Amino acid sequence: MTAATGGTAGTAAPADAAETIAAGRAVLGIELGSTRIKACLVGDDPNDVLATGSHAWENALVDGRWTYDLADVRTGLQAAFADLAAQVAARHGVTLTRLRAIGVSAMMHGYLAFGDDDEPLVPFRTWRNTSTGQASAELTALFGQNIPLRWSIAHLHQAILDDEPHVADLRFLTTLAGYVHGQLTGRRVLGVGDASGMFPIDPATGDYDAALLARYDARAAGRVAPLRDLLPRVLPAGARAGSLTEAGAALLDPTGTLQPGAVLCPPEGDAGTGMVATNAVAPRTGNVSAGTSIFAMVVLERPLTEIHHEIDLVTTPAGDPVAMVHCNNGASELAAWVALFERFAAASGHPVTTDAAFDVLFREARDGAPDAGGLLAYNHLAGEPIAGTQAGRPLVVRTPDSDLSLANLMRAQLYGVFGTLALGMRILTDENVALDRMYAHGGMFRTAGVAQRFLAAALNAPVAVGETASEGGAWGIAVLADYTAAASGLDLAAHLRERIFAAPQTVAVDPDPVDAAGFAAYLDRYRVGLAVERAAVAHL
Repeated sequence: MTAATGGTAGTAAPADAAETIAAGRAVLGIELGSTRIKACLVGDDPNDVLATGSHAWENALVDGRWTYDLADVRTGLQAAFADLAAQVAARHGVTLTRLRAIGVSAMMHGYLAFGDDDEPLVPFRTWRNTSTGQASAELTALFGQNIPLRWSIAHLHQAILDDEPHVADLRFLTTLAGYVHGQLTGRRVLGVGDASGMFPIDPATGDYDAALLARYDARAAGRVAPLRDLLPRVLPAGARAGSLTEAGAALLDPTGTLQPGAVLCPPEGDAGTGMVATNAVAPRTGNVSAGTSIFAMVVLERPLTEIHHEIDLVTTPAGDPVAMVHCNNGASELAAWVALFERFAAASGHPVTTDAAFDVLFREARDGAPDAGGLLAYNHLAGEPIAGTQAGRPLVVRTPDSDLSLANLMRAQLYGVFGTLALGMRILTDENVALDRMYAHGGMFRTAGVAQRFLAAALNAPVAVGETASEGGAWGIAVLADYTAAASGLDLAAHLRERIFAAPQTVAVDPDPVDAAGFAAYLDRYRVGLAVERAAVAHL
């Protein structure tokens, strides 16, 4: 795989790449996604991707909570780095020993709680858990802004409400990116974008909202330490966030080949690195990231007029306010259906690769009826707050007079990936949020012109996709690491515009009126049919 790149995407000439790596000028980006840990090495020009590496992993449902074992974090990091280092040796004939800069990105939100000995007090609770309803409601009322179920402060407050014994021993909270960054540098810091998914940020200061911190401390007095003492220090994009220590180098590379000393940028969440990778950090721009979850980020020109439980208020890596529509369920159910047909092909004696199965089925979806022929697909493997469900029940629903065909089934599945997202985006439309163009990235956009076309219909807005949109976050955090090391003096938007995306190579698709009308009809049925989804959760 290659990483998503900007305007002058390419690969450095072998001799130039080898010299860059040998001289220790290469920059490493690492992203811990929900199904894969990815590493991306870039050159003097971050558009030159020199090598990539990856390691597959999965969350587990343990005692009713979605989690990853922190031991798997360490082994996964090592496997992804080893894969990248092996590619460096094979492709460029040199050994990776030094780096100019490193960046770490990961899934946002969740709950990583540590005591005095820096050991976890409870297993990592990921963003996917939806058991914090009482805390979310109380904090939304207390703060006067939406506090989603998956935010770190909601997890902490729910632990307090549930009288969990570990709260008394709590000394530090962080996110997954913050945890890995701390292992590499020894520093307890967080990029402002990732921090904005832990606790509300004041756009005027770029730090946790002091008034809301005081309000929470008054509410939780005697139950937990002052909140600022528990949270990581907030840093903006471009800040120096520590250096790779000897212990950090040994964590990444147990062979001892990698040397310490590389500067690290502030650790960021996957939402922020997706914005960077698609050049969507300025007002009136936005991006959609589709993976296990799916979310849209729109950079705001002005505050929203009302509180909406469907909308998170977070920030870009530079601290600018963003409206985020986050859906717990993305493309996983779609992938399960593709795997079903892939297995059918193999059983029939005509096996195909996974990529080929996706390509065939996506292209078939183009021939489906604009409204998917009366079929509905709910991709809810987990609870979906926007839909008002606490648990997931994937469903395909149709009426007797619907047109069940392969094309309609696959169009319904693709529409289903965007269904809950579209409900949230309609709220931003009602708020008169201006959006010039939406950028999209994620594996489902690899088949040219299919998912992109349907997303444009779902949002009723132009959607642009880069040439290598299937990979983005690891490259995005590498760009942020380069931004820190470069110390250009430019703000982030200008740095991206002038250094990374000077000659953008994206393909934009305007919404087709027929598709847009068809999706609108599908969404009307989808909204009404959520009663079926809720009944399934209640009774199955």
